[in-house]
Amino acid sequence: MNKPTAIELVNRNLGRRRRAEKRFKLYGICSIAFGLLCLVVLFTDIVRNGVGAFTAHYLKIEVTFDPERMALQDINDPMQVALADYDAIIRAALLQRFPEVTERKQRRELFHLVSSGAGFGLQRMLEQEPRLLGKSREVWVIADDDVDLYAKYFRRAPGSRLSEQEINWVEQLLADGSLQKRFNRQFFTSGDSREPEIAGIKGALMGSLYTLLVTLLLSFPIGVAAAIYLEEYAPKNRWTDFIEVNINNLAAVPSIIFGLLGLAIFINLFALPRSIPLVGGLVLTLMTLPTIIISSRAAIKAVPPSIREAALGLGASKMQVVLHHVLPLALPGMLTGTIIGMAQALGETAPLLMIGMVAFIVDLPANAMDPATVLPVQIFLWADSPERAFTERTSAAIMVLLAFLIVMNTLAVLLRRRLERRW
Repeated sequence: MNKPTAIELVNRNLGRRRRAEKRFKLYGICSIAFGLLCLVVLFTDIVRNGVGAFTAHYLKIEVTFDPERMALQDINDPMQVALADYDAIIRAALLQRFPEVTERKQRRELFHLVSSGAGFGLQRMLEQEPRLLGKSREVWVIADDDVDLYAKYFRRAPGSRLSEQEINWVEQLLADGSLQKRFNRQFFTSGDSREPEIAGIKGALMGSLYTLLVTLLLSFPIGVAAAIYLEEYAPKNRWTDFIEVNINNLAAVPSIIFGLLGLAIFINLFALPRSIPLVGGLVLTLMTLPTIIISSRAAIKAVPPSIREAALGLGASKMQVVLHHVLPLALPGMLTGTIIGMAQALGETAPLLMIGMVAFIVDLPANAMDPATVLPVQIFLWADSPERAFTERTSAAIMVLLAFLIVMNTLAVLLRRRLERRW
């Protein structure tokens, strides 16, 4: 039997190597396709569950602002206007709409059609237009979450918690156009509530804004200054090597550790109030500093040494070289790293839970010292709620959070492409 020639052996090995290369390429394509499929499934599920929260059903009733029924004597007294019984005039309007309802059980079921927080809308109307007192007006009040869920999902599927009588009333209202689906403005203009139909994300958005503002004002200048010192001024010795190793290690520390550190230092040691954006911003500053320092040092290293040498050759001082030449050229990379670090901070939950930002906050924060929560923690709270309508709110809040994260990461990419200089 003849032995294969060298050319035959080479061709055989080449064929085997090419087949292995094709398999490796196929494995990569399959991995990417599987990852994209999981991403599509995740986004599809979130959008499918959350898109309904951007709309809500409103009930049209004719309300008479009767001062006696509301127990309101002085329209010019803000306290009396705030404490007036708006639910009483809503109940009277419902009984006027359904005069056949007389029994106590039926009345209770009828009043269940309207949200328990619908009176706040009437209060705002009366505060804006005091002349409405004693007059009647057709208004749209938000329906109860069970009515909203039935009209959206359960008309053709079982699972509604409404009684047969309530379903009959809802069908009548839908038939004559007195119950309509409209854009849910309260989701963006209200704070948290135990009633899902009036719960909103504005309080969480304001808390996230103040928290990120504190984080940005502290982390960016400190991170850039640390990067400049380590790259331009610090001598290369064991001490600086020790600092660099610890900065790199801090970037991989679990975020909950920073929450424990903030709890021990800012709350227990310095006695700062719990659940305020200032403490949240301080904790997130500690967490994002390693990311900003590392990215800023990489941006400074990317500046060619010839820039420094040319400036020094023209008589510039070390500080002038850094501030007038190195820093402007490295700033795009620094901004990119800062935006990525801020996007990471926006999605953090664990460190903020440790400092008490998990509290139930209804009022909107006015500054960084007011109690507040943040959007990821708000999602955590709603996901743990037993009310089915909060499932919509949870997914919708996740959509808003993802939108902010996508915008921030896109901005980082655009800044890098637009401002980055290639040497």
